[in-house]
Amino acid sequence: MLQKEINNSIKNDLIKTINSPKAELHIHLEGCLEPEMILNIAKRNGIPIKHKTTNEIKDSYKFNNLKDFLNLYYQGISILKTEEDYFELTYAYLSEAHKNNITYTEMFIDPQAHIIHGVPLKNIFQGIERAIILAKKNYSINANLIVSFLRHLSQDNALKVFDQVMEFRNNFIGIGLDSSELGNPPNKFKLLFDKARIENLKLVAHAGEEGPASYVWEALDILGVNRIDHGNAICTDKELVHRIIKDQIALTMCPLSNHCLKVVSDLKNHQALTLLNQGVKITINSDDPAYFGGYLNKNFFKLTKSLSLTVEDIEKLIKNSFEARFII
Repeated sequence: MLQKEINNSIKNDLIKTINSPKAELHIHLEGCLEPEMILNIAKRNGIPIKHKTTNEIKDSYKFNNLKDFLNLYYQGISILKTEEDYFELTYAYLSEAHKNNITYTEMFIDPQAHIIHGVPLKNIFQGIERAIILAKKNYSINANLIVSFLRHLSQDNALKVFDQVMEFRNNFIGIGLDSSELGNPPNKFKLLFDKARIENLKLVAHAGEEGPASYVWEALDILGVNRIDHGNAICTDKELVHRIIKDQIALTMCPLSNHCLKVVSDLKNHQALTLLNQGVKITINSDDPAYFGGYLNKNFFKLTKSLSLTVEDIEKLIKNSFEARFII
């Protein structure tokens, strides 16, 4: 009986800690398109889609790798057209963030993926800004935006779009790099990041998710990023781990995403705790929660169960999330 009471006490302490205030630093707004929202927005905009019910949409969420996911992800993006669409999408995420006791968040948006469908940039930025302002008023959440560029497209295209988004410079705090990693190393975008640095923008890049540790080196030494998104592959390079610890480079890791996309075969094999114990500034995030089965707290719960995280581990991960944010 005493042992059961002790176990219950530990469990309750873990739940309480996970539910405490936290920051989220790796969240794609396009990845928050829940099935019901896809159906509603597609209908509102008169856009035919392949799936007719929320269950049909959910049944399609079976991915063998990042490419499988991105094919479906970009298909979902095509329904977004109006300022109201971007407001609804952003406010829906911020409402979920409030439920997860997220008090600060840095969100990604991929303008190139929307421009290709003829969406004016003002629709994107004005819709998101309205949602940020309302969530601040209703939930006391502080939210900022990071503009991400698609690495499967050319640097020339990125530079062209960069000039266009700079008309909305007051709406975002930094730039990032995402999309298909393999075959698209960070060095491909050196000029883009050099240009962003001149504009005093914060710099991040997805690296070491499906790509090798060498991509993380490039993100640090060629792009000069302030933070690494994912970074799982650093475990294969002890010198790189030491460099990241020395320079206090935060990693925004995403457990459920990594599992769904087969970056890790089982959450019991996730690198987060090993790296945390070595002194790497690890943060936990939800990436694309509508597709990967859960928002931030669920990532914490699943990882806690799989890795037997302690209250102290969770407290450290949450502390890291606040320390790694760009705006204090």
